[in-house]
Amino acid sequence: MDLFEVVDNMSIEMYERLKHAAETGKWPEGTPVDKAQRDSALQLAMAYQSRHLNSDDILTIGSDGGIVHKTKAQLKKQFKQAATAEASDSNDDIARFTNL
Repeated sequence: MDLFEVVDNMSIEMYERLKHAAETGKWPEGTPVDKAQRDSALQLAMAYQSRHLNSDDILTIGSDGGIVHKTKAQLKKQFKQAATAEASDSNDDIARFTNL
């Protein structure tokens, strides 16, 4: 089975377990992770992120498998656009009577 086939069939819960193992060196229940397991967990977590997650992190793995770096200015612009979109969505909930 191909790496991306495994990732395409992986649940979010499994991704979270693998991410935890790669970050902390322990499985969520506390069992230590050996070096080979940690390397595999990191590879699988990165592959899952590239296929399934749209992340706002400064450093992510893109859909092409390459590392995506974002500058502080890019992040500020992205967050400002998201806040503006959220604010405009919340204004749609209010009835407006402008032609009275």
